[in-house]
Amino acid sequence: VLPRVAGSVSQRTDPLVPPAPEYAHSIRLDGDIILGGLFPVHARGERGAPCGELKKEKGIHRLEAMLFAIDLINKDPDLLPNVTLGARILDTCSRDTYALEQSLTFVQALIERDSTDVRCTSGEQPIFAKPDKIIGVIGAAASSVSIMVANILRLFKIPQISYASTAPELSDNTRYDFFSRVVPPDSYQAQAMLDIVTAMGWNYVSTLASEGNYGESGVEAFVQISRESGGVCIAQSLKIPREPRLGEFDKIILRLLETPHARAIVMFANEDDIRRVLDAAKRNNQTGHFLWVGSDSWGSKISPVVQQESVAEGAITILPKRASIEAFDRYFKSRSLSNNRRNVWFAEFWEENFGCKLGMHGKRPGSPKKCTGLEKVGRDSTYEQEGKVQFVMDAVYAMAHALHRMHRDLCSGYPGLCPRMSNIDGKELLGYIRNVSFNGSAKTLVVFNENGDAPGRYDIYQYQITNGSAEYRIIGHWTDQLHLNMNAMQWASRDSSMPASVCSLPCQTGERKKVVKGVPCCWHCERCEGYHYQASEFTCQLCPYEQRPDQNRTSCQPIPIIKLEWHSPWAVVPVFIAILGILATTFVVVTFVRYNDTPIVRASGREMSYVLLTGIFLCYVTTFPMIAEPGVAVCSFRRIFLGLGMCFSYAALLTKTNRIHRIFEQGKQSVAAPRFISPASQLVITFSLISVQLMGVFVWFVADPPHTVVDYGEQRTQDPENARGVLKCDISDLSLICSLGYSILLMVTCTVYAIKTRGVPETFNEAKPIGFTMYTTCIIWLAFIPIFFGTAQSAERMYIQTTTLTVSLSLSASVSLGMLYMPKVYIIILHPEQNVPKRKRSFKAIVTAATMTNKLSQLASERPNGEVKTELCESSTYF
Repeated sequence: VLPRVAGSVSQRTDPLVPPAPEYAHSIRLDGDIILGGLFPVHARGERGAPCGELKKEKGIHRLEAMLFAIDLINKDPDLLPNVTLGARILDTCSRDTYALEQSLTFVQALIERDSTDVRCTSGEQPIFAKPDKIIGVIGAAASSVSIMVANILRLFKIPQISYASTAPELSDNTRYDFFSRVVPPDSYQAQAMLDIVTAMGWNYVSTLASEGNYGESGVEAFVQISRESGGVCIAQSLKIPREPRLGEFDKIILRLLETPHARAIVMFANEDDIRRVLDAAKRNNQTGHFLWVGSDSWGSKISPVVQQESVAEGAITILPKRASIEAFDRYFKSRSLSNNRRNVWFAEFWEENFGCKLGMHGKRPGSPKKCTGLEKVGRDSTYEQEGKVQFVMDAVYAMAHALHRMHRDLCSGYPGLCPRMSNIDGKELLGYIRNVSFNGSAKTLVVFNENGDAPGRYDIYQYQITNGSAEYRIIGHWTDQLHLNMNAMQWASRDSSMPASVCSLPCQTGERKKVVKGVPCCWHCERCEGYHYQASEFTCQLCPYEQRPDQNRTSCQPIPIIKLEWHSPWAVVPVFIAILGILATTFVVVTFVRYNDTPIVRASGREMSYVLLTGIFLCYVTTFPMIAEPGVAVCSFRRIFLGLGMCFSYAALLTKTNRIHRIFEQGKQSVAAPRFISPASQLVITFSLISVQLMGVFVWFVADPPHTVVDYGEQRTQDPENARGVLKCDISDLSLICSLGYSILLMVTCTVYAIKTRGVPETFNEAKPIGFTMYTTCIIWLAFIPIFFGTAQSAERMYIQTTTLTVSLSLSASVSLGMLYMPKVYIIILHPEQNVPKRKRSFKAIVTAATMTNKLSQLASERPNGEVKTELCESSTYF
């Protein structure tokens, strides 16, 4: 028995003649429980018409899926046994306002009629046909339609399960508390699309939305999630008007080109808008520039990319995971005009699908071909199952499973509907719907969360062209997280590398990001300069003082430590001079020891000569600890020998010059010899002076024990690559001055005495050679001071100061050795005949001769030459 078709005014025996279309507004199937259905059987009408062309796939396929699911449930002995499901299916015509009017049919049974104003002509009480009570609604498709209808259904507590509405707004359980859906909301889709964009390394994208709830809420969800994640920035968010003007899509493309680095375009748009956007990009020669990321409204549809394959190539689209239901294919292909009279729109579908005309009432009056009724779907026409068929069936089954559990709880063991289910409470049914859990038509789990949303399960496609053939290929899937096969991806450039959609290229190592204010994905790269290294993506930090940045400036490394090497020219020269000096000093000492009792050696004062030669030797030896690698022992030797050699030398010379000065000053007043002029006394005086130096060194050792330091400031150049730490002894410039200061004081004092004794006869006790030695030594040390302290800021400071100090010490020793001892060695070795004793004179005679010599020197400056000679002859008789 065929179900009764609502709205038909006559029964026609000709199966090829459809009912009058003006009455074909709904489908009604009898049953114990009636479900409502909302489907976009027709497109939106134009020029004021409510409905337009028939939608074969989105309308008829989905509608038939609901009828097919009801048939299966009614035949299933385990699901709602002894209970028959019926249906009342309406056409929304893809328009929210029209759908709202149609949906009032679902609530008629819940509205009490006021019959007080109704009178029958016979005077009898009027009898009204009782409308069907709809306990639940399957639909709608478009989010805008579902929102409009949901606002009415919630007032009458009628649960609603959508098979295609994905707007995030519908997840608001406070406003749409009776709404559920078997497809995931766009918030999941937006998250999946954001994960795709992130996986591609695209952090600068634009969004494009069709005006309306679906497009705007989808983009809003994407923008919000991207803002929360912080990894993707939105360059532009553009909207396609509902009624775009001429040239609107060209303007959109030009606006997208204002941010050329944002090549990735995230689209939440209907398929018509997608097609026109692609066409505009093609007209503006932007094939291959944009990287399209499409939502499920694009999915794997062919219509948006027809004749625009090249500009759409590489597009990544997303679609809720689905499967083709083979049982439905068999069912739908078996439908014909004779066995499917319950579908009031099927005759219209038949004409549209086969391109023929059904009688005089056909919808295709201009078609020359007449339908025979023997045409077959899939044989005489192309057929491909519409993508949402699975979800329509899952929605019907979800309602059936909820009713089954309610029946089990309320009518335990009762065949058919028990009295408790004669008037089903919508809020109670909603609770059962939210708790269903079963494997759907594609063997995937159907469940709802607390907001009535299904879990997010998506297939990810890429539109690829291979050998001239274009097709959508699955490149991954998303189920709470992204699984993407990068190797399966293909781009228009045929380049295996990933195309870029970034505002700024990644900074190189050692560079920090200086983010543009308000656009966290755009930045300028600034190199970490000087001794700074890249501490993080956005900051440079100063390395510790003893470290410098590595080659990449990503971390710090110890600054190389250097010291004066023996092979350095700065060390070779002073070492060479020191070795020559040591050899010369040794030669002099050996000569003096060998000829120790000869007149020249004895006249030189053997004891003081050996002390002086020891000081000269120590001055040369000091070069070696000054150049050796610093250590506690080396630093100790430096402190000891630094001033000790000079102290030995100038203490001995000071004692000698002081002795000469005292002798001749005493001779002016008396012929008695002054005290402390014996060799023993001289040694005591000399070592007393030396002990002062040793005492100072000892105090220095106690107050500040010798140790090494690494001076990182001496060679801290502007370029860290050239920075070096200098290993040195902890001897400051002040300590050095103090150590050498006492020796210099002895040297200056000795020079003063040398000046005072410059009038002593040349043959007397080497007074004049001592004077020349001291003058020369003073010049050397006067030159040393500006060189040593003037290079304090030089990068070569360590080398210059060490070389200057050691060479100055060696030169001072060489001057003393050369002027005081080389003439004597020369006579001892080459002119031994002069190394003989002379007539001994008493101390009185020596002093008298020296006194007369001073007087003659004064007369020579006051009298004529003849008188001087006469007086000199007279005076010579005293010697």
